[in-house]
Amino acid sequence: MAKITFDGIEVEVPDGTTILNAARQIGGGIVPPAMCYYTPLKGSGGKCRACLVKVSAGSAKDPRPMPKLVASCITTVQDGMVVENTINQQVMDVRKGIVEMLLINHPLDCPVCDQAGECSLQDFAFEHGVSTTRYEEERRTFEKIDIGPLIQLHMTRCILCYRCVYTADQLTPERVHGVLGRGDASEIGTYIENIIDNEFSGNVIDVCPVGALTDKTFRFKQRVWFTKPVNAHRDCETDKCNGNVTLWYKGKDVLRVTARKDEYGEVKEWICNTCRFDKKETTDWVLEGPAHINRASVIAQNHYELPVVNPQVIQDLPESTTRELERNPPLRLGGLNN
Repeated sequence: MAKITFDGIEVEVPDGTTILNAARQIGGGIVPPAMCYYTPLKGSGGKCRACLVKVSAGSAKDPRPMPKLVASCITTVQDGMVVENTINQQVMDVRKGIVEMLLINHPLDCPVCDQAGECSLQDFAFEHGVSTTRYEEERRTFEKIDIGPLIQLHMTRCILCYRCVYTADQLTPERVHGVLGRGDASEIGTYIENIIDNEFSGNVIDVCPVGALTDKTFRFKQRVWFTKPVNAHRDCETDKCNGNVTLWYKGKDVLRVTARKDEYGEVKEWICNTCRFDKKETTDWVLEGPAHINRASVIAQNHYELPVVNPQVIQDLPESTTRELERNPPLRLGGLNN
């Protein structure tokens, strides 16, 4: 075990833990942002530089500071390490530069982008960006292409985080897309359109932090803050698919199905294309209740999580109210059907 001090807060973590994951054990607003790192994907991280932090003391044995800012997602902790993130002005200034760099080619088309409202770059730019840019050159532009029968690639929005490449490489039997070209000519591609067609290909949509990879069955149907996410599950016949999903409702219609994400926007359990694209009827699923949404997210607009009512705590709960609670699945009775 190693003790690390992160923004003045001491936490003990197992040896080999990265600085970023140590910060996540503390939680809250001190956690560095991450645009390319994805916990379930081996090899991810170290590309976007969004999570740079200052190591003011390397370890208890060697307390000298590291001369440059380091990527917290790929730097492991040392016992006695002291790390500064939000309390270091140099880190905050550099982070603004990272936002400016990521937005050099990324178009500001949030009003027409399906990812708006759940975009990591949108949140990153809001928290650390500036309202102006010094870039005067022509932006890179690409035509939209179908890299699969159900997935559209808008390379103009891509920030080359490599998440989709790692997902296809580690989750599917044969990866048929990757990064083509070098330097500022790099792009995600397949050379052949509509070639990505395997049972888990839809997961590249969930891991994309921007609107570069989108669900063709959901494009332009609805803004996410007008939908209601509900957790559900089914017994899926596909191996490696756990069947735990989030259904996005508009009224009684299921507009899309996604894998469940944690508070850092990461999918821990992958789902198959059958669950994602073919099962869009409420009768296909066992509903569990409203998905938890961070109150800071725009998706929380008009989204309310109903409280757990415990009749043992509320002594004089009328019988009519108890019956009404039992008939409404989103309202759970503590101690009875939890």
